[in-house]
Amino acid sequence: MLVLVAPGQGAQTPGFLTPWLELPGAADRVAAWSDAIGLDLAHYGTKADADEIRDTAVAQPLLVAAGLLSAAALGDISPGAVAGHSVGEITAAAFAGVLDDTAALTLVRKRGLAMAEAAAITETGMSALLGGDPEVSVAHLQKLGLTPANVNGAGQIVAAGTLEQLAALNEDKPEGVRKVVPLKVAGAFHTHHMAPAVDKLAAAAEALTPADPKITYVSNKDGQTVATGAEIVERLVGQVANPVRWDLCMETFQKLGVTALLEVCPGGTLTGLAKRALPGVQTLALKTPDDLDAARELIAEHA
Repeated sequence: MLVLVAPGQGAQTPGFLTPWLELPGAADRVAAWSDAIGLDLAHYGTKADADEIRDTAVAQPLLVAAGLLSAAALGDISPGAVAGHSVGEITAAAFAGVLDDTAALTLVRKRGLAMAEAAAITETGMSALLGGDPEVSVAHLQKLGLTPANVNGAGQIVAAGTLEQLAALNEDKPEGVRKVVPLKVAGAFHTHHMAPAVDKLAAAAEALTPADPKITYVSNKDGQTVATGAEIVERLVGQVANPVRWDLCMETFQKLGVTALLEVCPGGTLTGLAKRALPGVQTLALKTPDDLDAARELIAEHA
Protein backbone atom coordinates (compact mmCIF):
# COMPACT_ATOMS: atom_id res chain seq x y z
CA MET A 1 0.00 0.00 0.00
CA LEU A 2 1.46 3.31 -1.15
CA VAL A 3 1.08 6.58 0.78
CA LEU A 4 1.69 9.80 -1.17
CA VAL A 5 2.82 12.69 1.03
CA ALA A 6 3.64 16.39 0.57
CA PRO A 7 6.19 18.33 2.66
CA GLY A 8 5.64 21.56 4.55
CA GLN A 9 7.34 24.91 4.88
CA GLY A 10 11.09 24.84 5.35
CA ALA A 11 11.59 22.17 2.66
CA GLN A 12 12.17 24.78 -0.04
CA THR A 13 15.69 25.64 -1.30
CA PRO A 14 16.80 28.24 -3.85
CA GLY A 15 16.35 27.07 -7.45
CA PHE A 16 14.65 23.77 -6.56
CA LEU A 17 11.95 24.22 -9.21
CA THR A 18 14.42 24.76 -12.08
CA PRO A 19 14.74 21.18 -13.41
CA TRP A 20 11.00 20.55 -13.11
CA LEU A 21 10.21 23.46 -15.42
CA GLU A 22 12.16 21.73 -18.18
CA LEU A 23 9.57 18.93 -18.38
CA PRO A 24 7.09 19.11 -21.29
CA GLY A 25 4.20 21.46 -20.48
CA ALA A 26 5.50 22.30 -16.99
CA ALA A 27 6.43 25.93 -17.69
CA ASP A 28 3.01 26.62 -19.23
CA ARG A 29 1.23 25.02 -16.29
CA VAL A 30 3.21 27.05 -13.76
CA ALA A 31 2.64 30.24 -15.78
CA ALA A 32 -1.12 29.64 -15.70
CA TRP A 33 -1.02 29.04 -11.94
CA SER A 34 1.06 32.20 -11.48
CA ASP A 35 -1.51 34.27 -13.38
CA ALA A 36 -4.33 32.77 -11.33
CA ILE A 37 -2.83 33.72 -7.97
CA GLY A 38 -0.83 36.84 -8.88
CA LEU A 39 2.57 35.42 -7.93
CA ASP A 40 5.47 34.60 -10.28
CA LEU A 41 6.07 31.02 -9.15
CA ALA A 42 8.69 30.37 -11.84
CA HIS A 43 10.79 33.32 -10.69
CA TYR A 44 10.65 32.35 -7.03
CA GLY A 45 11.31 28.70 -7.78
CA THR A 46 14.34 29.36 -10.00
CA LYS A 47 15.96 32.74 -9.32
CA ALA A 48 14.98 33.88 -5.82
CA ASP A 49 17.40 33.56 -2.91
CA ALA A 50 16.82 31.81 0.41
CA ASP A 51 15.49 34.91 2.15
CA GLU A 52 12.96 35.63 -0.60
CA ILE A 53 11.51 32.11 -0.52
CA ARG A 54 11.50 32.10 3.27
CA ASP A 55 8.69 34.66 3.07
CA THR A 56 5.58 32.78 4.14
CA ALA A 57 3.43 34.38 1.44
CA VAL A 58 5.85 33.06 -1.20
CA ALA A 59 6.99 29.75 0.30
CA GLN A 60 3.55 28.25 0.78
CA PRO A 61 2.22 28.62 -2.81
CA LEU A 62 5.63 27.61 -4.14
CA LEU A 63 5.60 24.36 -2.15
CA VAL A 64 2.08 23.44 -3.23
CA ALA A 65 2.89 24.21 -6.87
CA ALA A 66 6.02 22.05 -6.70
CA GLY A 67 4.08 19.17 -5.17
CA LEU A 68 1.36 19.34 -7.80
CA LEU A 69 3.87 19.66 -10.65
CA SER A 70 6.01 16.72 -9.53
CA ALA A 71 2.99 14.49 -8.93
CA ALA A 72 1.61 15.32 -12.37
CA ALA A 73 4.93 14.22 -13.89
CA LEU A 74 4.30 10.73 -12.50
CA GLY A 75 1.12 10.32 -14.55
CA ASP A 76 -2.05 8.71 -13.20
CA ILE A 77 -1.35 7.00 -9.90
CA SER A 78 -3.63 5.41 -7.30
CA PRO A 79 -2.09 5.65 -3.82
CA GLY A 80 -3.83 3.97 -0.92
CA ALA A 81 -3.74 7.21 1.10
CA VAL A 82 -2.53 10.82 0.93
CA ALA A 83 -1.37 13.27 3.57
CA GLY A 84 0.63 16.46 3.82
CA HIS A 85 2.64 18.14 6.54
CA SER A 86 1.21 21.55 7.46
CA VAL A 87 0.78 23.48 4.16
CA GLY A 88 1.33 20.14 2.42
CA GLU A 89 -2.20 19.25 3.55
CA ILE A 90 -3.50 21.53 0.80
CA THR A 91 -1.38 19.67 -1.75
CA ALA A 92 -2.78 16.40 -0.40
CA ALA A 93 -6.33 17.76 -0.68
CA ALA A 94 -5.69 18.32 -4.39
CA PHE A 95 -4.26 14.79 -4.73
CA ALA A 96 -7.45 13.42 -3.18
CA GLY A 97 -9.66 15.38 -5.57
CA VAL A 98 -11.10 17.58 -2.81
CA LEU A 99 -9.83 20.74 -4.55
CA ASP A 100 -8.70 21.27 -8.12
CA ASP A 101 -5.20 22.65 -8.67
CA THR A 102 -6.27 26.26 -9.13
CA ALA A 103 -8.52 26.21 -6.05
CA ALA A 104 -5.71 24.68 -3.98
CA LEU A 105 -3.24 27.35 -5.10
CA THR A 106 -5.75 30.16 -4.59
CA LEU A 107 -6.41 28.93 -1.05
CA VAL A 108 -2.73 28.52 -0.21
CA ARG A 109 -1.95 32.00 -1.56
CA LYS A 110 -4.52 33.45 0.83
CA ARG A 111 -3.25 31.20 3.63
CA GLY A 112 0.33 32.39 3.13
CA LEU A 113 -0.66 36.06 3.09
CA ALA A 114 -2.84 35.70 6.20
CA MET A 115 -0.14 33.82 8.12
CA ALA A 116 2.55 36.31 7.08
CA GLU A 117 0.35 39.13 8.35
CA ALA A 118 -0.22 37.31 11.63
CA ALA A 119 3.50 36.61 11.97
CA ALA A 120 4.29 40.32 11.55
CA ILE A 121 2.44 41.20 14.76
CA THR A 122 5.15 39.66 16.98
CA GLU A 123 8.64 38.43 16.08
CA THR A 124 8.29 34.67 16.26
CA GLY A 125 9.88 31.54 14.83
CA MET A 126 10.30 27.79 15.09
CA SER A 127 13.15 25.45 16.05
CA ALA A 128 13.54 21.69 15.78
CA LEU A 129 14.69 19.68 18.79
CA LEU A 130 17.05 16.85 17.94
CA GLY A 131 17.05 13.95 20.38
CA GLY A 132 15.50 13.67 23.80
CA ASP A 133 12.31 12.14 25.13
CA PRO A 134 9.16 13.74 23.65
CA GLU A 135 7.27 13.85 26.94
CA VAL A 136 10.19 15.48 28.75
CA SER A 137 10.67 17.96 25.88
CA VAL A 138 7.00 18.96 25.73
CA ALA A 139 6.91 19.69 29.48
CA HIS A 140 10.12 21.74 29.18
CA LEU A 141 8.75 23.74 26.24
CA GLN A 142 5.58 24.57 28.13
CA LYS A 143 7.68 25.77 31.07
CA LEU A 144 9.42 28.20 28.72
CA GLY A 145 6.11 29.38 27.26
CA LEU A 146 6.75 27.63 23.93
CA THR A 147 4.33 25.47 21.96
CA PRO A 148 5.18 21.99 20.62
CA ALA A 149 3.85 23.06 17.21
CA ASN A 150 4.93 19.97 15.28
CA VAL A 151 5.05 16.56 16.93
CA ASN A 152 6.69 14.75 14.05
CA GLY A 153 7.39 11.30 15.43
CA ALA A 154 10.79 9.58 15.30
CA GLY A 155 11.62 11.65 18.40
CA GLN A 156 11.39 14.99 16.59
CA ILE A 157 9.51 17.95 18.04
CA VAL A 158 9.40 21.49 16.68
CA ALA A 159 9.02 24.32 19.17
CA ALA A 160 7.36 27.61 18.26
CA GLY A 161 7.12 30.95 20.02
CA THR A 162 8.72 34.36 20.29
CA LEU A 163 12.36 34.87 19.35
CA GLU A 164 13.12 35.55 23.03
CA GLN A 165 11.53 32.25 24.06
CA LEU A 166 13.46 30.38 21.36
CA ALA A 167 16.70 32.02 22.50
CA ALA A 168 15.96 30.86 26.04
CA LEU A 169 15.39 27.33 24.68
CA ASN A 170 18.79 27.42 22.99
CA GLU A 171 20.39 28.23 26.34
CA ASP A 172 18.23 25.82 28.34
CA LYS A 173 17.63 22.66 26.30
CA PRO A 174 15.40 19.84 27.55
CA GLU A 175 17.26 16.92 29.05
CA GLY A 176 18.59 14.60 26.33
CA VAL A 177 18.18 17.09 23.46
CA ARG A 178 21.43 17.24 21.48
CA LYS A 179 20.73 20.31 19.42
CA VAL A 180 18.17 23.03 18.75
CA VAL A 181 17.99 23.94 15.04
CA PRO A 182 16.22 27.12 13.83
CA LEU A 183 13.90 26.44 10.88
CA LYS A 184 13.58 28.38 7.62
CA VAL A 185 10.16 29.77 8.47
CA ALA A 186 9.03 33.28 9.30
CA GLY A 187 6.64 32.76 12.19
CA ALA A 188 5.32 30.57 15.00
CA PHE A 189 3.00 28.50 12.86
CA HIS A 190 0.39 26.17 14.38
CA THR A 191 0.25 28.19 17.60
CA HIS A 192 -2.01 30.85 19.11
CA HIS A 193 0.14 33.45 17.32
CA MET A 194 -1.64 32.39 14.10
CA ALA A 195 -5.17 32.95 15.46
CA PRO A 196 -5.67 36.14 13.36
CA ALA A 197 -5.10 34.09 10.19
CA VAL A 198 -7.85 31.59 10.98
CA ASP A 199 -10.75 34.01 10.39
CA LYS A 200 -9.28 35.21 7.08
CA LEU A 201 -8.75 31.66 5.90
CA ALA A 202 -12.28 30.72 6.94
CA ALA A 203 -13.62 33.58 4.81
CA ALA A 204 -11.53 32.41 1.85
CA ALA A 205 -12.76 28.84 2.32
CA GLU A 206 -16.39 29.95 1.94
CA ALA A 207 -15.76 30.44 -1.78
CA LEU A 208 -14.68 26.81 -2.23
CA THR A 209 -16.87 23.93 -3.40
CA PRO A 210 -14.92 20.94 -2.09
CA ALA A 211 -15.60 17.42 -3.33
CA ASP A 212 -15.40 14.37 -1.09
CA PRO A 213 -11.97 12.70 -1.24
CA LYS A 214 -11.48 9.95 -3.83
CA ILE A 215 -8.44 8.68 -1.91
CA THR A 216 -8.11 8.09 1.84
CA TYR A 217 -7.08 11.44 3.37
CA VAL A 218 -5.17 11.51 6.67
CA SER A 219 -5.42 14.72 8.73
CA ASN A 220 -2.68 16.50 10.70
CA LYS A 221 -5.14 17.41 13.45
CA ASP A 222 -5.31 13.94 14.97
CA GLY A 223 -4.01 11.47 12.39
CA GLN A 224 -7.56 10.41 11.56
CA THR A 225 -8.93 9.72 8.10
CA VAL A 226 -11.55 12.25 6.91
CA ALA A 227 -14.41 11.22 4.65
CA THR A 228 -15.92 14.51 3.46
CA GLY A 229 -14.50 17.45 1.56
CA ALA A 230 -16.32 19.91 3.80
CA GLU A 231 -14.64 18.54 6.92
CA ILE A 232 -11.23 18.49 5.22
CA VAL A 233 -11.54 22.19 4.37
CA GLU A 234 -12.75 22.95 7.91
CA ARG A 235 -9.67 21.18 9.27
CA LEU A 236 -7.36 23.01 6.84
CA VAL A 237 -8.63 26.29 8.25
CA GLY A 238 -8.34 25.38 11.94
CA GLN A 239 -4.98 23.64 11.54
CA VAL A 240 -3.23 26.97 10.98
CA ALA A 241 -3.40 27.64 14.74
CA ASN A 242 -3.18 24.06 16.02
CA PRO A 243 -0.22 21.68 16.38
CA VAL A 244 0.68 19.29 13.56
CA ARG A 245 0.52 15.68 14.73
CA TRP A 246 2.57 13.96 12.05
CA ASP A 247 3.39 11.23 14.57
CA LEU A 248 -0.29 10.26 14.62
CA CYS A 249 -0.47 10.42 10.81
CA MET A 250 2.36 7.88 10.60
CA GLU A 251 0.60 5.65 13.13
CA THR A 252 -2.45 5.72 10.86
CA PHE A 253 -0.30 4.83 7.84
CA GLN A 254 0.79 1.75 9.76
CA LYS A 255 -2.79 0.80 10.61
CA LEU A 256 -3.73 1.18 6.95
CA GLY A 257 -0.97 -1.28 6.01
CA VAL A 258 1.56 1.07 4.39
CA THR A 259 4.39 -0.66 2.52
CA ALA A 260 5.82 2.35 0.66
CA LEU A 261 5.88 6.13 1.14
CA LEU A 262 6.51 8.55 -1.74
CA GLU A 263 7.20 12.22 -0.98
CA VAL A 264 6.62 14.79 -3.71
CA CYS A 265 8.98 17.67 -4.48
CA PRO A 266 10.81 19.11 -2.57
CA GLY A 267 11.05 15.71 -0.91
CA GLY A 268 13.34 14.55 1.87
CA THR A 269 11.92 15.70 5.21
CA LEU A 270 9.00 13.27 5.51
CA THR A 271 10.89 10.32 4.05
CA GLY A 272 13.58 10.99 6.67
CA LEU A 273 11.00 10.77 9.45
CA ALA A 274 9.46 7.64 7.91
CA LYS A 275 12.81 5.86 7.76
CA ARG A 276 13.08 6.19 11.53
CA ALA A 277 9.43 5.73 12.52
CA LEU A 278 8.23 3.21 9.91
CA PRO A 279 10.89 0.49 9.72
CA GLY A 280 10.45 -1.86 6.78
CA VAL A 281 8.50 0.70 4.73
CA GLN A 282 10.15 1.63 1.43
CA THR A 283 10.60 5.38 0.99
CA LEU A 284 11.44 7.62 -1.93
CA ALA A 285 11.70 11.42 -2.17
CA LEU A 286 11.16 13.33 -5.40
CA LYS A 287 13.93 15.90 -5.44
CA THR A 288 14.51 16.29 -9.20
CA PRO A 289 13.03 14.69 -12.35
CA ASP A 290 15.92 12.21 -12.18
CA ASP A 291 13.93 10.50 -9.41
CA LEU A 292 10.84 9.92 -11.56
CA ASP A 293 11.82 6.52 -12.96
CA ALA A 294 12.54 5.10 -9.51
CA ALA A 295 9.25 6.57 -8.28
CA ARG A 296 7.32 4.91 -11.10
CA GLU A 297 8.90 1.58 -10.20
CA LEU A 298 7.86 2.08 -6.57
CA ILE A 299 4.32 2.95 -7.65
CA ALA A 300 4.09 -0.11 -9.91
CA GLU A 301 5.11 -2.36 -7.02
CA HIS A 302 3.00 -0.84 -4.23
CA ALA A 303 0.06 1.18 -5.62
